[in-house]
Amino acid sequence: MHPVLFKIGWFEVHSYGLMLALSFLLGLLLVVRRAKAQKIPVNVVLDIATISVICGVIGSRFFYVIFHLDEFRGNWLDTINPIQSSGEIGIAGLTVIGGFLLALVTITFYLWRKNLPILKITDIFAPSVALGIFLTRIGCFLNGCCFGKPTDSPLGLVFPENSPAGFVFPNIRIHPTQLYSSFYGLVIFIVLLISEKKFKKFDGFTFFLLFILYGIARFTVDFFRYYENSMTLRLGGIAISVNQGVCILLMVGFGALFIYFWHKTPSKQLDKGSDS
Repeated sequence: MHPVLFKIGWFEVHSYGLMLALSFLLGLLLVVRRAKAQKIPVNVVLDIATISVICGVIGSRFFYVIFHLDEFRGNWLDTINPIQSSGEIGIAGLTVIGGFLLALVTITFYLWRKNLPILKITDIFAPSVALGIFLTRIGCFLNGCCFGKPTDSPLGLVFPENSPAGFVFPNIRIHPTQLYSSFYGLVIFIVLLISEKKFKKFDGFTFFLLFILYGIARFTVDFFRYYENSMTLRLGGIAISVNQGVCILLMVGFGALFIYFWHKTPSKQLDKGSDS
């Protein structure tokens, strides 16, 4: 694993941070291109991209902290301070779904207040979100975080003991759930672009489909991912992660919206507006 790619004096370039920055840059380039094709002002998507980054970090951090309060007890400033009490630089511990939820609510409110087409603009952003999942989960793999449970499967890997995964499971083969997540991010990205071109018949199609597919994929992969007890709950007699609970809500909620708009929109409009 390579959590730190290189150092120049005290300055360190972390693999996760680099992949996160790369996903933002490539995602933004794709969004701008798609916005121009839809005749949406570039300044609007740049504003939304900025909001997404800020809310993504805040939401991800908040969602992590509320389920790991014992980790910060006595050092509450570590929840927001990039210079940790241990001397480490950077904020470690983010839960992606929390960032998704806060960004989703904030962007929807922003577009509503600006009287902008919410579903049309969120469609523009949807593929970039999937692309971001693909790239940032590679960063997770290089960092050794967001790891899986022990396994005898040929897919299992042994992580170095100086990584988060290796610290919890030293010299034990575990599921590389980061790579599973990266793979489904790439698959969703491709499916969104193809489905949008061939089947889109209403604004919101790509956006709804993103969260349906993400909910299914994340729910499935989380059965193989390791979580502390604080991140688990019981649904009937089945133990699931908090994130899986959120995924169920995403699948049901966005699935219902997709079905509603699909049946509401006449089929004769299938060939219209499918070039976003």
